Amino acid sequence: MSYPPDPNNPYGQPQQQAPYGVPPQQSPYAQPPTYGYPQQQAMPPYGGYQAPPAPPQYGYAPVPAPVLASWGSRVGAYFIDGLIMGLPVIIAYVVGGAMLATSIHTTTCPPYDPNDPNTLNCVPQVTSSGGQTGLGLVIILFGIALGIGLLLWQVAREGSTGQTVGKKAVGIRLVRELDGRPLGFGMAFVRKLAHFLDSMLCGLGYLWPLWDDKGQCFADKVTSSLVIRG
Repeated sequence: MSYPPDPNNPYGQPQQQAPYGVPPQQSPYAQPPTYGYPQQQAMPPYGGYQAPPAPPQYGYAPVPAPVLASWGSRVGAYFIDGLIMGLPVIIAYVVGGAMLATSIHTTTCPPYDPNDPNTLNCVPQVTSSGGQTGLGLVIILFGIALGIGLLLWQVAREGSTGQTVGKKAVGIRLVRELDGRPLGFGMAFVRKLAHFLDSMLCGLGYLWPLWDDKGQCFADKVTSSLVIRG
């Protein structure tokens, strides 16, 4: 049982229930807005745009193969080094030897004369000037010490820089075959001793670089070294 509507009702008139089969009417009030950020649409790709090329690969340039020293340049370096080490020694030997020779005096006996008793008892005597003889010996010993010192200096120079004075003059260098670095004093000294093998068989080892693929003499092969230009 329904009651008539009360006109004094502050809440308004009650809504009529829609009969069956009739869809309900939409509320006149707008739907509340949704909260949050609106979804952005995906940006279309730019036409003709390509990915940037990969950066260039940096690296070291390949190391060129060393140029072997010519046989003539090796002979020239050996000649220069021989003069540097040998000339002072030769001068010392000549000067010291001359002083020794002039400081020694030998007395001879006259021919035998049976009528002269002095010729019967004559004995040859050798005398020398003590000061001059001693100075000559000192000069010779100094020459020997100078030669040894120059030899060790050249070996140390060649072991640390790859060049003796002669090699530097002709523009060649002694290096290790493995990595192109100097030999060091020890191996440079061993190489100097190994030249004894080169002097055997009439100096065949010194000629070996003429036909060897690596331009090595016997001493080079013993110490695994190369003589190159530069």
